Amino acid sequence: MKKLFYITAGIATILLVLYTYIGGFTAPEVSLTTSETLYVAGQPYHGAVDDAALGNAFKRAAEALDNKELEGVPGNIFYNDPDKSGDSLRAFIGVIIPDATVALPAGYELRTVPGGRQVIHVEVNANIAIAPKKLYGAVADYAKEQELQFEDFYVEWYPASDRAVVEVPVKQ
Repeated sequence: MKKLFYITAGIATILLVLYTYIGGFTAPEVSLTTSETLYVAGQPYHGAVDDAALGNAFKRAAEALDNKELEGVPGNIFYNDPDKSGDSLRAFIGVIIPDATVALPAGYELRTVPGGRQVIHVEVNANIAIAPKKLYGAVADYAKEQELQFEDFYVEWYPASDRAVVEVPVKQ
């Protein structure tokens, strides 16, 4: 019985250390700010969250960066909340690029997210596996605390392997 306790305690300790390492206990930084113009090179997606085509769109964005077809960071635009729309996602998956004059890879198009809008801006130091839940939870909590309503329009990007950002426009 003691042996089982020590094994369980050892596994729990390892999991706790791993969760800490990937940013599980890191609190997101939330602010209300004015957005800057963003340029996103990528491809549109409309379908189920678990569709292989969505995974392929993310893989293609990673390849574009790895193969130096584009310079920038992984970034996406989400036009709806799949939790509210029956698991149907409308998105634009790609790469945040520095300017609109870049030559785009085959099959990619450019979308511009205009700046100058009041947005809830959230950043977190966490692994990509847990970052989205932390980001979107922080948006909802902040909006509730500040009595703000926000649009179903989210721009998220990953400036580093352990850093994630999301901006959501506030309804005026």
